[in-house]
Amino acid sequence: MTAPSPTDFGKRLDKTAEDTEAQLAQLLADAPLPDEIVRPKRLIEAMRYSSLGGGKRLRPFLVVESAAVFGVKYEAALLAGAALECIHCYSLIHDDLPAMDNSDLRRGRPTLHKAYDDATAILAGDALLTIAFDIVTRDEIHSEPTVRLLLTRALARAAGIGGMAGGQMLDLAGEGRFGDREPVDVARLQQMKTGALLRFGCIAGAILGQASRSEYQALDDFGRALGEAFQIADDLLDVESDAATLGKPAGADAELGKTTFVTQLGIEGAKQRVRDLLARGDAALSMFGARGEVLRAAARFVAERKN
Repeated sequence: MTAPSPTDFGKRLDKTAEDTEAQLAQLLADAPLPDEIVRPKRLIEAMRYSSLGGGKRLRPFLVVESAAVFGVKYEAALLAGAALECIHCYSLIHDDLPAMDNSDLRRGRPTLHKAYDDATAILAGDALLTIAFDIVTRDEIHSEPTVRLLLTRALARAAGIGGMAGGQMLDLAGEGRFGDREPVDVARLQQMKTGALLRFGCIAGAILGQASRSEYQALDDFGRALGEAFQIADDLLDVESDAATLGKPAGADAELGKTTFVTQLGIEGAKQRVRDLLARGDAALSMFGARGEVLRAAARFVAERKN
């Protein structure tokens, strides 16, 4: 087996990012769809502001590459990845709001509520969340309605009460927003808040490819390991990097008094945990042989990223 070179991997990641950008621009066009009445100019512009022109598009990349393991058509996987990216972008808009993290900077420019206003930001997030489920149910995703249903259900559970939204609530409780600080199970919190969408990016390919139970489980295990590695890398960046490199404020976790993997494990302990998770991810992908090499490279990219 030959792992893709950093250059080859970078080209694949960049191509998916470019294609996702084009797909999102098309999905967020001014013209209303059938059964829509009008797309208000300020709202669609705000949605584009937060969705276009930035980001590594890691989540769509995971959908595309996990689907490629099963020979799923690129265009179908890209559309599913765009739906996932809409959820991710909505979560960033709401996460930055004054009622949440109160951030001024995202991807090196003003956050949406700073560039527009709080009300527009809330509605843009709501609309991105909603359009994601419009996208994921489209016939172009898969010819089988059952496959689209399973994909929709998995995305809803990744984004909802027991996934990302629930994880955000646990995070706020851990900060003491609702009284005394509640004890934080960091691994569970981050498995929900950050890991759930990354895991979906991996299992989406298995759903689209109508994988066997063992194949689905392998991508599920890989997605869980990758999600935790991503969050630990994020925690390390918050401690070791700066705002210019990150494109958002550094040291925010410490300012909010958040319990993170770094506060629990220390810097060296957190780095060792990432190495252990990479090994776990490799083991999960072993059944796919060479077909899993790009996903392995994605896990290394997550662990070694600088922003």
